[in-house]
Amino acid sequence: MTTAQKTQILILDDEPIVCKRLKPALEKAGYEVESFTKSREAMHRITEKQFDVVITDLKMEGVDGMAFLTEVRKRSEKTEVIVITGFATMETAKESYQKGVFDFVAKPFKMGEILEVVKKAEIKRKNAA
Repeated sequence: MTTAQKTQILILDDEPIVCKRLKPALEKAGYEVESFTKSREAMHRITEKQFDVVITDLKMEGVDGMAFLTEVRKRSEKTEVIVITGFATMETAKESYQKGVFDFVAKPFKMGEILEVVKKAEIKRKNAA
């Protein structure tokens, strides 16, 4: 008998506090979570492993969120990408959706908000499978 595979989530945000808040909350909700504050490390990680959901900031040092989400989508059509940003504009939201982003959450966000979006992304993935 196989146990249900936990949903794999990657978090990328150059603000350590965001990762520190999100990772335990998502793990408590039953997800398997890896978090990164350096985009280069996260970029390397997605070449090694396929994630179900990626949560990324847009404005970061090094690789920006748009480039990262483009790379994620290139590697896996099935990965749902959730963008969190303190610099939300209609322009960036539109560009994100054109690049296949599942949802867009403005900072500061409530933990319940993120959990809800992750659940919706998970449902979408299961229905597509």
